[in-house]
Amino acid sequence: MSSASYPPPPPFYRLYKNYSQDPNSAPSPPPPIEGTYICFGATHTTDNVLPSLEEQGVRQLYPKGPNVDYKKELRSLVGELLLHLLELADILIQRPSQFARRVEEISTVYKNMHHLLNSLRPHQARATLIHIMELQIQRRKEAVEDIKRRRGESQKLLKESLAALDGN
Repeated sequence: MSSASYPPPPPFYRLYKNYSQDPNSAPSPPPPIEGTYICFGATHTTDNVLPSLEEQGVRQLYPKGPNVDYKKELRSLVGELLLHLLELADILIQRPSQFARRVEEISTVYKNMHHLLNSLRPHQARATLIHIMELQIQRRKEAVEDIKRRRGESQKLLKESLAALDGN
């Protein structure tokens, strides 16, 4: 009984047979997906829009509008969360049958915090890109300086070598 160490290539490899001689002979890639699509049974969309809390059926605990102070609102939500957790512990000790309302309030606070943090994702992505680009610029400047330094060293060696040859 013999077996191959690797499986055979997929049958569409024949489409790329002449790619090295003629890169235009290969089929073009499929167009990007736009709109909604289904993946693993769940429907997804290509729109990068953060749905509002109202669209999700959650009560918004912080003010609406573009001028939200994220730091202040997150701090107040954390304080509110701690208060609800303490109240939940108290209710679980005194009246265990009435915990459902507190758990729902804690869930609402968590969802509000999560929504606030998700609304900061574009700013985080922009700041990360800026940082990466600044690092790339710094590395390239260092590489240019290194090339200039080595060029100077090699020119100095060449001059010394020429001077040594002329002196003989």
